[in-house]
Amino acid sequence: MLRDITLGQYYPADSVIHKLDPRVKLFSTLIFIISLFCFKGLAAFLVATVFLVAVIKLSKVPFHFMVKGLKAIMVLMLITALFNLFLTPGDPIFSFWIFNLTMEGIKNAGLMAIRLTYLILGTSIMTLTTTPNQLTDGLEKALHPLNKIKIPVHAIAMMMSIALRFIPILIEETDKIMKAQMARGADFESGNLMKKAKSMIPLLVPLFVSAFRRADDLAMAMEARCYTGGEGRTKMKPLKYAARDHKAYVVVLAYFVVILLCRFFLSWPM
Repeated sequence: MLRDITLGQYYPADSVIHKLDPRVKLFSTLIFIISLFCFKGLAAFLVATVFLVAVIKLSKVPFHFMVKGLKAIMVLMLITALFNLFLTPGDPIFSFWIFNLTMEGIKNAGLMAIRLTYLILGTSIMTLTTTPNQLTDGLEKALHPLNKIKIPVHAIAMMMSIALRFIPILIEETDKIMKAQMARGADFESGNLMKKAKSMIPLLVPLFVSAFRRADDLAMAMEARCYTGGEGRTKMKPLKYAARDHKAYVVVLAYFVVILLCRFFLSWPM
């Protein structure tokens, strides 16, 4: 289960998506997320599907590797679908106690499941095709105007970069601790909810100790290298837009316009 979390992992490949400027990928991901909660109807759904499939093909990241990230949020998707399924008002098809199953609830549950799935796949493309250093540089460059109003953009970008770097490390550390505890007879699967929660204590304590130790080592390493923040720092590889980046902006904006047109003029019911 832990190995299925793809957030923060980078998949090296020689693709057009990998070569794009990180600012383009950040902007495109934001537009795609907004479009997921804008589209209504079958036409917009088909446009979003074709766009997502095309980007996945261009990224050259194996689809099965990308889908692994969905396993980690199956519980969240199930809870969201159940809430939409039974708590959406409308003409009841089936009633039990305070729960009413309606046709509107079925549609909302299906639509929310699709949106969450596309959301995870879309954000996974960005993290799988962009290294943490590139994401940090792109985020810092994109938010640079906020420095004028005294917002510490460099510190925010640095914290996000460190967090993304630590996600795979902590997942691997958790997996090692779980295997070590299971070899000593620990059981993380059987029992009721309370028993499962108690069985996690031997896992969480060494994990927190390891995380704090790594954070302390990182802080000492940064101090030893005289790190003082972003003031006066220069980039070894400054970000510069290429022709493909401008084309990518045009494609993403065209996709968003088509989604809006489908919403207002081709809102065929799903």
